[in-house]
Amino acid sequence: MKWFDYTALTIVIIGAVNWLLVGIFRFDLVAFLFGNLSWLSRIIYTVVGLCGLYLISLFGRIRGMSE
Repeated sequence: MKWFDYTALTIVIIGAVNWLLVGIFRFDLVAFLFGNLSWLSRIIYTVVGLCGLYLISLFGRIRGMSE
């Protein structure tokens, strides 16, 4: 399951970089590459969001390891 943690973390980091570009330059890389709210870009946004929700469980696992 460790590979899934790393994959989810990588996807969330890429999503964070996209939000950084949106915040600083008003440039949405996903929309630029795949179209503004096309079905493919919506899938990408959904996957990033699901990975972010999954990584919430990382807090509990880190806490469990420290105790």
